[in-house]
Amino acid sequence: MKKLLTNHWFITFITLTAATILAFVFFYLVPQNSANIALLYILALLVVTLRTTGYRYGIFAALFSVICINFLFTYPYFHLNFTLTGYPITFIGMLAITLITATTAARLKKQAAIIAEREKTIKEAEREKIRANLLRAVSHDLRTPLTSIIGASSSFLEGEDYLSEEEKRELITNINNDSNWLLNMVENLLSVTRIQEDGQKVKKSPEVVEEVVSEAAGRLKKRLPDAQFNIHVPLEFLMVPMDAILIEQALINLLENAVIHSGSDRPAELGITENEETIIFEIKDYGRGLDDSQLDNLFLGTYSASETSDGHKGMGIGLSICRTIVEAHGGQISARNHEHGAVFTFTLPKT
Repeated sequence: MKKLLTNHWFITFITLTAATILAFVFFYLVPQNSANIALLYILALLVVTLRTTGYRYGIFAALFSVICINFLFTYPYFHLNFTLTGYPITFIGMLAITLITATTAARLKKQAAIIAEREKTIKEAEREKIRANLLRAVSHDLRTPLTSIIGASSSFLEGEDYLSEEEKRELITNINNDSNWLLNMVENLLSVTRIQEDGQKVKKSPEVVEEVVSEAAGRLKKRLPDAQFNIHVPLEFLMVPMDAILIEQALINLLENAVIHSGSDRPAELGITENEETIIFEIKDYGRGLDDSQLDNLFLGTYSASETSDGHKGMGIGLSICRTIVEAHGGQISARNHEHGAVFTFTLPKT
């Protein structure tokens, strides 16, 4: 509190000092028009009342201004003479300006505080909504593969002597697939936690788009060796401010969805284009497309692809995380159906 009062007095002192210096300059250049010097002090008065809290600073500034005008810029100079006609009116006028401006500023500051608190509440509610959606999705998506891993491992341990090599390999393959999917889920959750810890903001640095895309494709290939997709990158050198790890995660989620959930043997496509303000990433598949009735809830963490052979690998949580990552970068994400499948598009600002 003491520091705040000191800051307000400092602002008042600096503002009045600057006004006095400007008044001397104006008085030296245009001595015949000294009446306008009062306008400089009125301007200083407005600045003081807007930049400080309470009436004391404005009242002090009004008194200081009237004394300076009388003492420094009114004949006889360097003498106080409040018997001159008009000075009570000048003081009353400046005092009225102080009270009106201070009252208006206080109201504006109060309204700004209310608006800021309301926006904070809305953002917190939105964050809680995203967290609730993620928890709902995670509670289902984690339970199913864990149950599958436990069941497959129990079958292997209990029937090791009776299972054929082919059956053993199938059980181990299922465990490996589910474990890899769980690893991807953990990476997604860590990405969201990383963003939420930074207050929905990310630390961006200039990254080469082609290198980020290449890294994402390599990570997906390690997880899904049989995944087929084509990448189209412009010949121009593209560098965009981003958190490379998070954008890689978003690209992996979207490419994995296109490969696994499209139900098509035709390779998915990742295309990168640009316009004046953004870089555009477009992931296109040639499969069954999206359920039109669920498009509005696509990125809320509740969407699940129909007719999926491995029901535990839902699309919802991955898409919700993609939205969180893209919007934290100041971009936008959307989805639509085309004639032969689905298209996911997201943008990143160039600055």
